[in-house]
Amino acid sequence: MTAAGQWKKSSRSQQSTSCVEVNLGATVGVRDTKARKSGTLRVPATAWRAFVATTGTDIR
Repeated sequence: MTAAGQWKKSSRSQQSTSCVEVNLGATVGVRDTKARKSGTLRVPATAWRAFVATTGTDIR
């Protein structure tokens, strides 16, 4: 599990810069790896869990 405040990149894209990173917590942050300073999308953790359940992807 990722500690709150840490950004996590998919293990499937470790060698690539074309991906997004997530920061898990009560609010989940999502940002572009190539443009980290361009902003962060923030969604409630409940919405993130629903998104992950819908896509069938396990990201923790």
